[in-house]
Amino acid sequence: MPTLLTRRSLIRGLTTATAVATLATGLAACGGDSDAATTTAAAKSGEVVIGQVANGAARPTTVKVSEVKSISAELPAALRKSGKLVIGEGALPAGFPPLAYVGSDQKTLTGSEPDLGRLVAAVFGLTPEVKNFTWENMFVGIDSGKVDVALSNITDTEERKKKYEFASYRQDNLAFTVPKKSTWNFDGNYRNLAGRTVAVSAGTNQEKILLEWKAKLAQEGKKLTVKYYQDSNSVYLALAGGKIDAYLGPNPGIAYHNRQTANTPDATRTAGTYSGAGARLQGLIAATAKKDSGLAKPLADAINHLIDNGQYAQWLKAYNLSNEAVATSEVNPPGLPLDNS
Repeated sequence: MPTLLTRRSLIRGLTTATAVATLATGLAACGGDSDAATTTAAAKSGEVVIGQVANGAARPTTVKVSEVKSISAELPAALRKSGKLVIGEGALPAGFPPLAYVGSDQKTLTGSEPDLGRLVAAVFGLTPEVKNFTWENMFVGIDSGKVDVALSNITDTEERKKKYEFASYRQDNLAFTVPKKSTWNFDGNYRNLAGRTVAVSAGTNQEKILLEWKAKLAQEGKKLTVKYYQDSNSVYLALAGGKIDAYLGPNPGIAYHNRQTANTPDATRTAGTYSGAGARLQGLIAATAKKDSGLAKPLADAINHLIDNGQYAQWLKAYNLSNEAVATSEVNPPGLPLDNS
């Protein structure tokens, strides 16, 4: 995530309060990390079950994936010898569906990020071990060697490259959500916001972007009304009641809400996405390892194997995140600049 502001936007924008309470039961723990219930029931050899206990946030999908010895041979010898890949998540205390949260069995850490870790571990021929931390302690885990790789919606930034190396795997996008019956679409053009009323969370990266568009429209003699609400429940009530035209928030949370409301009178849909890094750069989410660990290239190669063989598309589709697909995983691609990271 680009900044602390965007981190706040993730927590505040991804879920309704009710969904958090329901899906994250049991996630909170004493201290900064938790080893409790980090793995799902064993799948058959050569299979990873995505969304196994996702409680509606994903369509359970069995993915065929086996070790690729040419890729696992790239791993540092100590990691290969350990027989496991320790995957860090920064989802304490409350989780953030659909990315990382406690599943319907009330004990297993699930979500798109742990599931990608399990897919990557399968390509490496290693047993996945998912450890859950607070956001800050996840990075401490990488620094201390308790974690091999973090997959936790971490944005690639030039500031973070001072300490970490990256393998990109998903676009970092914001999204507009509207009632399903609405015919309005953003289409990447801020002028399409003229005359609209849009909700956004205060103190977030998306608020900064929306207010910049509002200022541009004002210079053109056009009006954009920005509204704020105390919580996501209030936002979606306002959307259903016609008090706002759209809500701008993190794409994964909006994709999650669209899925949760799909068969209800208040169904929503995505009306367009925009880079979380703004107009200058497509933001990227990346697997994150300690700098000079030698893991970035094998991680990128594993992800590209999943892309080339269709498992990556299956993973994104299961979590309704296909609109954040990347064509290829890159090692240390250009990240959010130092002046905005």
